[in-house]
Amino acid sequence: MDIATFEAKGIRISVDLAVGHLADFVIETQGRKLKPLHRAPWADGPPELLPAHLPEGVRRLSGDFLCAPFSRSDVEEAPLHGWPANSAWEVADSTAVDKGRRMLFRLKRKVMGATVEKILTLRDHHPFLYQEHVFLGGSGAISVAHHTMTQMGAGGHLAFSPKRLAATPEQAPETDPARGRSLLTYPARATNLQQFPTADGTFTDLTEYRANGRHEDFVTLLEADHDGPGWAAVARQAEADLVLVLKNPAQLPVTMLWISNGGRDYAPWNGRGGVIGIEDGRAAIGHAASLGDNWLKREGVSTAFALGGRISFRQIIGALPLDGFGLPRHIDTASGLLRISADQGSPRQVPFDDQFLWSA
Repeated sequence: MDIATFEAKGIRISVDLAVGHLADFVIETQGRKLKPLHRAPWADGPPELLPAHLPEGVRRLSGDFLCAPFSRSDVEEAPLHGWPANSAWEVADSTAVDKGRRMLFRLKRKVMGATVEKILTLRDHHPFLYQEHVFLGGSGAISVAHHTMTQMGAGGHLAFSPKRLAATPEQAPETDPARGRSLLTYPARATNLQQFPTADGTFTDLTEYRANGRHEDFVTLLEADHDGPGWAAVARQAEADLVLVLKNPAQLPVTMLWISNGGRDYAPWNGRGGVIGIEDGRAAIGHAASLGDNWLKREGVSTAFALGGRISFRQIIGALPLDGFGLPRHIDTASGLLRISADQGSPRQVPFDDQFLWSA
């Protein structure tokens, strides 16, 4: 396997160059090694045991990767989630920065005629990966999303920056009961994340993840108007940590939750789950849908970037020990710090590049 690994003090990242996925991510803090990202159990197994039709990105599924487009590639021919998630990247540059290191990766294919770059930055003793994706040139428009995944060995709880709406698409991820099942109603919407309609006519709490759920679901969250970053926080019970994902809502206005909780009975899933995707994007489901009329546009939300010049968008992924700290209720930034207020415990401050999300 062709892996590129780099590090700063207290943090290390590895990239699978065959598909551009983050294959490993380790944060060392308070005598612990935190691993906030998921790697599929089949990714390191014999490839001949996997179904022949699988896209390369599913075969090597791990961590986080760039979707361009998000979901179906039905404008320019490509596998699910596009060439950035399924084909080779190369290391284009490695640069020392102030108390850290920056790596530049370049996709070997073009997307809609555009050159695609991935820029990853680590800083000493910052428990965060700072990542940027850049499209140079090209024509037409492209939908995009990060596909951040975290393991939920024994479940946990989630919190978010203010959202104005949660909605499921027209169809469930699994419509054939012989292959899998879903918990939520499709389509449905709610303004209260703790009262989302379910298929059996009751309601469920989207901020709670029960690892024995046996369901596969997908729901889109729309950012509300507010000051500060968009964020998602996952308090993982078995892992005893708090995973944080942050974005600039003006660049990536939706957060899509992929709840993979043992609801697929076929290979390579085989009923395995305990994973949640925090997929920040500018997209509808499918490239053509993102470019055309869709429900998000009717809500005033952009679902694609116009290509032709330089397009850039950023996201931050990190983790902290839980240590009795509750779910975040408010997150803001100032003077090189991320400040987190929670429902229990004293507020926390951690080193943070507070300009990164706003300087793209």
